Amino acid sequence: MSAPSHKPQKIIKQAGFHPRNQHQGQYDFPALIDADSDAGDAALAHFVSTNAYGNASINFADAKAVRALNRALLKLQYGIKSWDIPDDYLCPPVPGRADYIHGLADLLIAANQGKTPKKNSVHVLDIGTGANGIYPLIGSQEYTWHFVAADINPDALANLQNIITANHALQNKIELRLQKNSAHIFHNIVQQDEWFDLSMCNPPFHTSATEAQSGTMKKWHNLGKTTSPTDANLNFGGQAAELWCPGGELQFITQMIEESRQFSTQCFWFSSLVSKSSNLDAIKTKFKQAKVVEHKVVTMQQGSKQSRFVAWTFLTPAQQAAWAKLRWR
Repeated sequence: MSAPSHKPQKIIKQAGFHPRNQHQGQYDFPALIDADSDAGDAALAHFVSTNAYGNASINFADAKAVRALNRALLKLQYGIKSWDIPDDYLCPPVPGRADYIHGLADLLIAANQGKTPKKNSVHVLDIGTGANGIYPLIGSQEYTWHFVAADINPDALANLQNIITANHALQNKIELRLQKNSAHIFHNIVQQDEWFDLSMCNPPFHTSATEAQSGTMKKWHNLGKTTSPTDANLNFGGQAAELWCPGGELQFITQMIEESRQFSTQCFWFSSLVSKSSNLDAIKTKFKQAKVVEHKVVTMQQGSKQSRFVAWTFLTPAQQAAWAKLRWR
């Protein structure tokens, strides 16, 4: 492979949810309640009430309520049945997570002469998939992508396996792999002579358990809560590996970029969410040091909340064109 020339940073902005995101506008609570009507005492209907503005809503600080909403969304809009997560695991917001999927799909479309890659042709690696498996669930249903879902927590993978087993449509779409060495990200997961069109990750962004707890309290008070949260009703839980690691988000992404160099021809687009915009300059510097050929920053806006992901590739333009022709057409 010839030595790459580093291209300038590209920033792609989008206002509101991605145009292909199914979660536009307000939640259709009547339809969601109907979709989740078989969930018994845990059903969404038990958590929906009228808020101060006269609209149907739930208490987004209540873990059970958010889990019920997620389950209903996945049933209604993605056909996923029997979704659940154990207590104390992160419960991701489905609409925002879907935007990451659609943003990555745009990168593939751009590299494929403006056309969506043919069905079942795209293979994706999800680093740190968690017990919820939200990216493989959405991506496999929206785009017929195949996933390898990796995590260091066997209990998280066991829960995701239960979800896969309960959903016939997910059979042969999602493969689970356990990372047995927490010092590695791609090593032990990416096999020899294996190629991925995308890799994605929602990295732990705190530097310590103390910082993670502080972030939990900030979210709690941002919801207007004046009392201290309890474990029973808190929706900002999460296992340690989901919330923090030494050096936090920046260290994790830096290591990911460095390690990706050793798999430079086995993945078209590497990517990661970036929670803190202040980390972008350091990440950009690392891209230069790693000699990536091209990288992008894609910003995502949901209401007042802005998020972003970075994507990078070591493939030259000629290699990118050859990859698309061989795999996606």
